[in-house]
Amino acid sequence: MRVRIFELRLIAAVLTVMWAVVAALVLVGYRPGGPIDILVGLTALPPVAIAGMALAWPPTARDDRVFAVTIWLGLIVGLLLVPSIGGVVAQLTARGPETIVPSLEAGYPWLLALAGTSVFSGLGIARHLLGPGSRRRRRLLRGLALGVGLTIAAGSPFTVAALANGAALADHPAAASRFGPTDPALVPPSCTGPLAAGASAVVALDITANVDRRPIGSVEVLGLREGSDIRWTANVATSTVLGQYGAIRAGGVGWLKDPGGAWTLSTTNRLDQLTLDRRAVDVALRPGDRTAAENRGIEYVEGARARHCRIAIDGPTFLAAFPEADWFAAGTPDLHAWRGELDFWLFGDDEVGQLAVMVNGDAAAIGATGIQATIRATMTATDRGSQFAISPPN
Repeated sequence: MRVRIFELRLIAAVLTVMWAVVAALVLVGYRPGGPIDILVGLTALPPVAIAGMALAWPPTARDDRVFAVTIWLGLIVGLLLVPSIGGVVAQLTARGPETIVPSLEAGYPWLLALAGTSVFSGLGIARHLLGPGSRRRRRLLRGLALGVGLTIAAGSPFTVAALANGAALADHPAAASRFGPTDPALVPPSCTGPLAAGASAVVALDITANVDRRPIGSVEVLGLREGSDIRWTANVATSTVLGQYGAIRAGGVGWLKDPGGAWTLSTTNRLDQLTLDRRAVDVALRPGDRTAAENRGIEYVEGARARHCRIAIDGPTFLAAFPEADWFAAGTPDLHAWRGELDFWLFGDDEVGQLAVMVNGDAAAIGATGIQATIRATMTATDRGSQFAISPPN
């Protein structure tokens, strides 16, 4: 029994440290300038205390099966917390969304981790209160009830404080933003007016596709662009292609890389199609294509003021603007009958910093088995105008 108590306390100690790291990151690093920044950090502290309760009262069980389930519960919580902590670090260092709870998709791992920690500690508290000789069913029900209560007690204040702080910042420009100027006096250009891609940019492109709502893969591209010079890598996992691709153009010379292969020289014409945000702006946002653009109003994107616009787009234009979508096709895609819409955000420097596009049509057009296929792409071009050194491959 002593060995089991030691093992459970060891897991509890690890969870306590991990929650303490989360609380420290939020308390020290979360400073978007809202009226209750400190309160948001303070409300991140209760999970540390909850995890610490399992140190004092570990959820010990004599039954081997119950003990194994308890061990796995603690391990799963730890596995949920590890990538979540990495996400918080990335968000804080990248000056990400002003709210620390940007969406349900981003928040549910934290909820699961908090619920698991609360149940883990709740079982130990129930055993302490009822005594080891009490009925197992009674201890289990009491532990689950305590877990639910602790989850609500710890999660509700943090969620309310974080969302309230984010709402207070919604209409206020930040001191600086990677997306563009934050001066509230700058008026973004009209949807039909002159626009351009930045002279340089850090570009991120995410593309997903599904057939009849069944996912068929994803493409993640991250790289730099300096004028027409580029350097990027793409992690591709689709039903037809798997691996890492790359493209570099430096000083008028270009290279391409396929999965498992070395960098090989490529023609300039091929690389002209792979300039990411510059290619998308030049092909999909020509003046004639924006004649009937829909003005969806002024928004703040990570503190930078932007005009949100929307246009219709057809399949061939989409494929020309985002040639990376070709990785989803088995063979040569034929998107002439596809239709969709393209959203773009114009910032105070008259440059495009964000695009989001969705097109769909006959699944046979990309060689897939099904009725309707949909491809979605999101692209951001940040830190525009910064100087980047694009070097040849090693």
